[in-house]
Amino acid sequence: MLGKVKEVQAKMKEAQESLGSIQTTAEAGAGMVSATVNGKKELIDLKLDQSLFTPDDQEMLKDLVIAAVNKAIADVDILAKEELKKSTEGMMPNIPGFDLSNMM
Repeated sequence: MLGKVKEVQAKMKEAQESLGSIQTTAEAGAGMVSATVNGKKELIDLKLDQSLFTPDDQEMLKDLVIAAVNKAIADVDILAKEELKKSTEGMMPNIPGFDLSNMM
């Protein structure tokens, strides 16, 4: 059993290191703002439509950026959990309530 735990720990570490390669992009404002986030929940790209750069639209721009970034983070969280689940699949018995994805 101890050997299995060490094997799971090694797989978890490997899976966590690979999260940087997982990416997702989310949009807000019908594509006027797009945010790309990696599996480590880091914002790695942000695209803003030029039409948003007017003094009158500052509040809307802020709201759209926040919406796009939050959506991208939520989406990449799902992808990261799926990747982690694939990496550890079959290594531990199916114990109800025992979720390794919370270890990220």
